[in-house]
Amino acid sequence: MSPAQHTLIAAGEASQHRTLIITLFAVFVAATLVITIWAGRQTKDAADFYAGGRQFTGFQNGLAVSGDYMSAASFLGIAGAIALFGYDGFLYSIGFLVAWLVALLLVAEPLRNSGRYTMGDVLAYRMRQRPVRTAAGTSTIVVSIFYLLAQMAGAGVLVSLLLGITSDGGKIGIVALVGVLMIVYVTIGGMKGTTWVQMVKAVLLIAGALLLTFLVLLKFHFNISDLLGSAADNSAKGSAFLEPGLKYGATGTTKLDFISLGIALVLGTAGLPHILIRFYTVPTAKAARKSVIWAIGLIGAFYLMTLALGFGAAALIKPDEIIASNKAGNTAAPLLALHLGGVDSNWGAILLATISAVAFATILAVVAGLTLASSSSFAHDIYANVIKKGTATEKQELGAARWATVGIGAVSIVLGALARDLNVAGLVALAFAVAASANLPTIIYSLFWKRFTTSGALWSIYGGLVTAVGLVLFSPVVSGKPTSMFPDVDFHWFPLENPGIISIPVGFLLGVLGTYLSKEEPDAGKYAELEVRSLTGTGAH
Repeated sequence: MSPAQHTLIAAGEASQHRTLIITLFAVFVAATLVITIWAGRQTKDAADFYAGGRQFTGFQNGLAVSGDYMSAASFLGIAGAIALFGYDGFLYSIGFLVAWLVALLLVAEPLRNSGRYTMGDVLAYRMRQRPVRTAAGTSTIVVSIFYLLAQMAGAGVLVSLLLGITSDGGKIGIVALVGVLMIVYVTIGGMKGTTWVQMVKAVLLIAGALLLTFLVLLKFHFNISDLLGSAADNSAKGSAFLEPGLKYGATGTTKLDFISLGIALVLGTAGLPHILIRFYTVPTAKAARKSVIWAIGLIGAFYLMTLALGFGAAALIKPDEIIASNKAGNTAAPLLALHLGGVDSNWGAILLATISAVAFATILAVVAGLTLASSSSFAHDIYANVIKKGTATEKQELGAARWATVGIGAVSIVLGALARDLNVAGLVALAFAVAASANLPTIIYSLFWKRFTTSGALWSIYGGLVTAVGLVLFSPVVSGKPTSMFPDVDFHWFPLENPGIISIPVGFLLGVLGTYLSKEEPDAGKYAELEVRSLTGTGAH
């Protein structure tokens, strides 16, 4: 039997239990909507909408941060990358986890002390308000949209597999449905609703991954050596499957791509807008620190489990079958659930439906967090402080945030439809590269460099942003390969799939150049205030 036929049987098995699958999905969506509506009724002012009233404890925020961070890329993309490329696929897990140390050591506490709702607040504290807020808002929206692409692509793949939808029109319809749901979540629930949904989703995702990990290990009598050996044999790659170099080692270019990916993953987290705004939802800097420590523990445990998911899928499912279901391997985890329960059994269908519903809840929670980050930045930085020059009322600002949510949702639906066949972990890595190129240099310089000026901030944000996005547009991600966004055309000249190795140093360098080439004198008094505030929390909101 061919892999394509096997996949069709899996899809057919799913379609026989379509009522069960749709019911489970409906329960998940209804439950999250109830939470959102409940939280929306408690959202009274801007502090509630943007920062959840700063009422969440360190543990609650740590759970929500991990829920925000463990996205479709973590669950679907990494499992698929490991299933197809073995050792090299696990590099995503390592990069995503190590990145938290940068966020903990450099950003979490100073950012909580220095800002109010957005990254733009930190920059505007010691620089000219309007230009830096415009730049911060622009960067936040671009990074969020890159990240949203991955979530939308994951949603399209997941629901298509479950409902047996093979047409492009059907997949685009699913992407649109996710977009509409995320708009509803954010406009009604704000940060309170989004945080509670993320907390629930984190518990469900860890429980789902734990169940699959247990079943995989049980299948191999808890002998990890047998699991890895079976994965290597079944992959048809032999021992090379368990060694570095299957994806990032064939040529000098792929080795460079690996270094670029590693840099982007490790430095990107500390510049991701939807992670940064989570630090504002806690009452104190101590709680911000505690939330990151909780997040590291939860995320670390989850990424260890991705080993079992990826290698379990490689051991139990032929690679051709995974690729036949989705070229980028994004359906490896749901297919693993089906095979563990039994392809022709009710248990297989129930496990497939449950894991897929959890993954769908994951996507909804993450897209809500991303949309909230970008709409908050538009309303608070661009609308209230640039367009209205600080004269906007809270009601007007919240109205602008809700309209921005609709606009960002529409853009994400269009781009998500185009990116539906790309690996979601790779797409997220691009968002990390853009965040590390545009946001991270500016945040670090603002917090720790006395000489830094408005010009330096603008050069760093716009320069890093244009370099990263420009290189992505002319890379194999967009054109020139069968797995590209536009596979039928070829206008790429940049050989790497991740621009981090070039764009991140450019972002840091331009911050220095912009500062030294400008005639502007930094405000030493303001920097001293910011330093005291960021390190001690004195005067923090």
